[in-house]
Amino acid sequence: MKNNFILILSFVLLAFTACNNDDDAPVISSVALTAASLNLSAATTPIEVKFDKPAAAAGSLTISFTETNVVYGTDFTTSPAAASKTITVPFAKDATSVIFTFTKLKEAIEGEVKNVVFTITGATANTTIAANNSIQVSFNETASLGTALAPEVGGALQPNQVFVDLSSAKMTKALRSSWDLGFYSGSEFRVVLNSTINMAAKKIETTNIDEVQVVDETMIISQGSGIASQIDDPTGDFTKTTAIAEISTTDSDNKVYLIYLGNAVASTNPVLGKEGAVGGASRGWKKVRILKSGNDYKIQYADIDATTHSEVTVSKNAAYNFTFFSLLDKKTVTVEPVKAQWDISFTAFTNLAGPITPYFYPDFVLSNLKGGAKAYQVLVTDAVTYDNFTLASVDTAKFTADQRNIGSNWRSTSVTVNGTPVSQFVLKTDRFFVVKDPAGNVYKLKFTGGASETGERGFPKFQYAILK
Repeated sequence: MKNNFILILSFVLLAFTACNNDDDAPVISSVALTAASLNLSAATTPIEVKFDKPAAAAGSLTISFTETNVVYGTDFTTSPAAASKTITVPFAKDATSVIFTFTKLKEAIEGEVKNVVFTITGATANTTIAANNSIQVSFNETASLGTALAPEVGGALQPNQVFVDLSSAKMTKALRSSWDLGFYSGSEFRVVLNSTINMAAKKIETTNIDEVQVVDETMIISQGSGIASQIDDPTGDFTKTTAIAEISTTDSDNKVYLIYLGNAVASTNPVLGKEGAVGGASRGWKKVRILKSGNDYKIQYADIDATTHSEVTVSKNAAYNFTFFSLLDKKTVTVEPVKAQWDISFTAFTNLAGPITPYFYPDFVLSNLKGGAKAYQVLVTDAVTYDNFTLASVDTAKFTADQRNIGSNWRSTSVTVNGTPVSQFVLKTDRFFVVKDPAGNVYKLKFTGGASETGERGFPKFQYAILK
């Protein structure tokens, strides 16, 4: 009996000892991603999953993903390869981490949102999934490598200004007759006229905005008429002049200006081959006085025969070159994009033909000089062509402070038939242009068209490529 008791006690102690032996318990590992987000700077990026302790046995992780504005196989791939938006990543016994690889096939150009979210959704071999089981992999923005664009200026009447951002290939258009005055957002207090509609301004030696004024037809700008001092210096360089003098902190120095509002957009298409941007009806006259109000502008304005006036404050907005105001609609309007997000604009423009004669140009291209964009022209030779032009070919000294360095230089407007000039759009193919954007990216740009297949003007096309 005593021997049986000892035998039973031995089995109990053995069982108790076995149940308390940690060496025989299963090893459970927990896995987690090492970061919650990642911006992709390299073409190929390893993404690591960590184990909190060595894996007890070989196994695999199941990682699923969702896409935003990207497509597997087009914008990115992975290794191991994915099937049905799922990756199976194997791991070995005693592994402390495992890596899968993300390969970027296409960059995100400026303004695009492109990302992939990876989530650990399954694991084998006594492996659990920790809370930090997802990572968002975002494509860093980069400048566009280049493309072909066709700004929608609107045909022969060219009703639109079109602002082009080369780094994102984005185009923004605005009705060119939607505004009258632009109020500069920089340190200076400068006001510009709408040069796309033939506006002019003449200083009156009075500070009384309620004094009646009369029309002065010498101010009207036509092809070869008008007064150069009554338009803004067409270079766009504020170290030169604007028709409205810089606004003074001394109110008595800020005189009244008689404003000719230029021409509306025409309503009838011109004869095929001619431009029609200059042919709209007169928009009339206003009188304006502009003062400082702290760091804002105060506008007093009225019809020229009025004895009372309206007054409004216009604030500077540092994100933009200008705040635009319509005297006819009595409100601020949106015209240009943010100052760092456009490089060139397609528009009509009041230029000078010779040193003193205002002249209205359709099919004109301006650089965003205020925002920091500049351009210059390159003439094609046997040694220099658009195709062989590289970043090393760029002459930075030619990026001068003149917004007209593309201007009308890319086209002409007549051909000679049997000794007689005939109005017709002519693309100049013996030149191209170099454009530096506000971010410092440099592009080569050449025009590929400016008229429709039937010969109607107002259909510009161009292609460009980044220089690296």
